[in-house]
Amino acid sequence: MKKSSKLLSLLAVLSILVLAACGNTSSGKESGGNTASDSDEPYTINAMYNLHTPETPDNYLKELLEDATGTKLDIQWVPDGNYEERLNTAFATNTLPAVVPMGFGMFNQFKDAIRADQFWEIGPYLEEFENLSKLKPEVLENTKVDGKIYALYQGRPLSRQGVIYRKDWADNLGLDTPKTTEEIYEMARAFTEDDPNQTGQKDTIGLTDRSDLVYGAFKTISSWFGTPNGWGEKDGKLLPEFMFDEYIQTLDFVKELHEKGYMNQDFPVTSKDDQQALFKNGRAGMYVGSMGDVISIYNDAKDLNPDVEYEVANYIEGPHGEFGVWAIPGYGSVVLFPKSGTETEDDLRKVLAFYDKLMTPEVANLLVWGVEGEHYQITDGGIELMEENRQKIDTQVRPFLSMEIGEPDTNGRYEMVATYETKAKADQLVKENEKYLIHNPTVTLDSPTYVTHNDRLQQLINDATYQYILRQIDLDGFNSAVERWKNDGGNNIIEEFNASRDAIN
Repeated sequence: MKKSSKLLSLLAVLSILVLAACGNTSSGKESGGNTASDSDEPYTINAMYNLHTPETPDNYLKELLEDATGTKLDIQWVPDGNYEERLNTAFATNTLPAVVPMGFGMFNQFKDAIRADQFWEIGPYLEEFENLSKLKPEVLENTKVDGKIYALYQGRPLSRQGVIYRKDWADNLGLDTPKTTEEIYEMARAFTEDDPNQTGQKDTIGLTDRSDLVYGAFKTISSWFGTPNGWGEKDGKLLPEFMFDEYIQTLDFVKELHEKGYMNQDFPVTSKDDQQALFKNGRAGMYVGSMGDVISIYNDAKDLNPDVEYEVANYIEGPHGEFGVWAIPGYGSVVLFPKSGTETEDDLRKVLAFYDKLMTPEVANLLVWGVEGEHYQITDGGIELMEENRQKIDTQVRPFLSMEIGEPDTNGRYEMVATYETKAKADQLVKENEKYLIHNPTVTLDSPTYVTHNDRLQQLINDATYQYILRQIDLDGFNSAVERWKNDGGNNIIEEFNASRDAIN
């Protein structure tokens, strides 16, 4: 997140001053919900949630959730682009509600406030709740602060990464599913040079990519080459991924694809929409990224070419003869519980009880899919959205998706039926990826310099990565950028992450 540390420090100071001024005078109704004396009334939970849709939802689904959980919900819907600013302001003015979600970057920024005892540690309470106790220990581990659990998480697949390619083109050229980086390179070459669409013209390229070194092609290819995920260990010391030989090997691989014309030449300034457009309209034959994207790509592409065929693959061995794929921490966002908004243990238990009910299959399905027969229908153990009611789904259901806790494995909700065979295969390969994950060892470690300066420092490396691939600098130039990174704060990050690891161990 691109917020200055000075702003966050100021907000923290203001928060402490306000806390000192206010003392314990605020009531449960003002901050977090009903007081214990209101126990005969539905407990009111005040929450602030990101709004990812253009309009706030009507009360239809909220009222159904209230009935299903025995609570009253007072939700502040904040447009996603303004959420971080609103959260920081509420923190500084001691007006945080009982429930606040945060993304990974914001969670890191609030660790000092967590250590200052401004949020509830919830780990000791989870075993009291049948459903919350089912949350995955390995994901909860990635949310810990100083070894303690303060957050519930919204689960995400650990790695969706792989390659989608034009199977009809591969069949035309007699190419099998690629299984190595060499075969990926050969497919990119053949899709560029060997007339895969049989038009007799040079009108195709192998790979389409975009200006994203993480969720575009680069990081996935890098993991095939054995590059650590963000950070890795060398000679007993944690170092950033770009200080490993495998990162340089990836640079050389992508540079050659670019130099030979086997990928879009303007990828450093290509948006995701434009990247996918090259794939959908038959200009490019390979897409490295989330394998689940195959369904939306196919739905658009078949309107242009009814005979288009796609295939997916995940297992791509690198030059070292092994396969690995980078992983996220297993969550998209977390939910924390400010003590200023949830004042007593009794209040906290009531809020956790609400989230425990959200993790029952019935309520989880209501939250994510809506009402059966109105928003979705059941088909072969899964669900299909009712396309004729798409407007109602978008306005009544979609805003509430950010409230889900856990994942289908733990909350038991339905999953979308994959009627497109290749999407069903992609879903299976996402699960198979879990056998080969490369984790980031710094997820639960601390570095104040990283929180404050990583955006600026990472841009140095991103720029040098693009410049190397575009042949604007050589290896010496790239190494010079690494030295600038180190001298401008990177050495401090290295020291702080290693010290944090040593303190835990």
